[in-house]
Amino acid sequence: MEMNSLPNGNSTPSTPPVPTTTSPPSSKVGQLAESLRLEHQFLRVPFEHYKKTIRANHRVVEKEMSSVMSGVSDAADRDDLSSDEAVNHLNSLVSRLQGLKRKLEEGSRVEHLQAQRCRARLDHLESADAENLSEWNNMRLKRILVDYMLRMSYYDTAVKLAESSNIQDLVDIDVFQEAKKVIDALQNKEVAPALAWCADNKSRLKKSRVKLIFNVAIELVFFLNIDNGFAVNLSCNTRRLLHHFCLSYLSRIQGTGNGMVWHLVQMKGGIGKGYCTLVGKKPLCLMPCVLGKQNEGILTLSRYGCDTLSNANFFYQWQSKFEFQLRLQEFVELVRAENNLRAITYARKYLAPWGSTHMKELQRVFVTLAYKSTTECATYKVLFEPTQWDHLVDLFKQEFCKLYGMTLEPLLNIYLQAGLSALKTPYCYEDDCTKEDPLSQESFRKLALPLPYSKQHHSKLVCYITKELMDTENPPQVLPNGYVYSTKALEEMAKKNDGKITCPRTGFVCNYKDLVKAYIS
Repeated sequence: MEMNSLPNGNSTPSTPPVPTTTSPPSSKVGQLAESLRLEHQFLRVPFEHYKKTIRANHRVVEKEMSSVMSGVSDAADRDDLSSDEAVNHLNSLVSRLQGLKRKLEEGSRVEHLQAQRCRARLDHLESADAENLSEWNNMRLKRILVDYMLRMSYYDTAVKLAESSNIQDLVDIDVFQEAKKVIDALQNKEVAPALAWCADNKSRLKKSRVKLIFNVAIELVFFLNIDNGFAVNLSCNTRRLLHHFCLSYLSRIQGTGNGMVWHLVQMKGGIGKGYCTLVGKKPLCLMPCVLGKQNEGILTLSRYGCDTLSNANFFYQWQSKFEFQLRLQEFVELVRAENNLRAITYARKYLAPWGSTHMKELQRVFVTLAYKSTTECATYKVLFEPTQWDHLVDLFKQEFCKLYGMTLEPLLNIYLQAGLSALKTPYCYEDDCTKEDPLSQESFRKLALPLPYSKQHHSKLVCYITKELMDTENPPQVLPNGYVYSTKALEEMAKKNDGKITCPRTGFVCNYKDLVKAYIS
């Protein structure tokens, strides 16, 4: 870039004319800023997938290198190793290292592609500008449609739309293809791929569950901390849960974990009343919680952050319930096949570890050993219903979305609900609702059902003929038969028909001078 040097002496440099630029309207800039706030999932999903690939490659390297080093150490410790055996052993190690090299090259290629995808999405967001907002929104609409198709299992259609629009790097087809394998297996009544998926993502699922349970605990405490600090209407189940929390788990959370030190200071009382105090270094906040009526006790916790509780017994046992449900279903299938001995062995190996947190569910399922799959008892008959597999599919989708930071609802539904919330009025649900109103369709009505009615301070009329809004610039005109149309539409009709106006809905004919202007309040 060239820079003009200032001339010597007292001469004043001439100021170059500043080019005038037309700034985009503030409304468009505001719309753009609001749109970018909704793109959390757009960046989070590829980044989580990228991290998962890096961790998987790291595990492969650690496993192979550990095996190679162990082989070298064993060979070095052997004194009776002949020359031929040593050569064969070295050749075996070289082959393993060559295999590791190929895996690393493939892993590096995949990592590079996923890093490019993250970069492409950042570039796409940076390209959003008020000048090309229409084009950018059009591409975003295609992304949302692909997301919806993938969630609804229209994989082939989603791939074709992504390829035709050249947005492969902006959609998560490969991530959903991973989910498709598990979903297809569950629909075919196979749990092995789902269990393998749980094993591959065990640490991430546990971390997600720990954060979720800890957040729920915070919400529960704040909910109970009402009425000037006293909750007077706690259910017995809530009291029992909190008491069980104190007695069974908090007493064991002592020592250091992730830079945290817990000390159980005091614990007194029984079910429904009592208190325990748990303190540690540098608490971030205190959460008082009343277990019973006034003056019957306070439970105080000190929080150090979500991740610091991963070593605590209470939170550690709240792992992904999806894996537990898979194990239950596998047990039920063994009972269905009347392979009771194998079912009992399976329960001892895979279901017993869940007993401390899911005893009631386990007891209910174990009773199927006596009732069999042909039972007519509704309590246990439902466990053998095919709908249990549909429940597993839904549960997997929820866990999958949480794992990648996705919204549980498709983005298309979220955007549609945002728009429908501005259109929903009581009139939309009446039988004579106009067909032009999106909420006249049953599918949109169902989507807008949980939404509140929009707050309208002034009436808004839309012309039946032109579909344009009637306002002060285009005021409404009332025909003698009571129907209302816009001035613009009626003037055009009068010009074409020598001053005659024909009501398009009733066929009533009148002169233009017979119309009466209406005012919107």
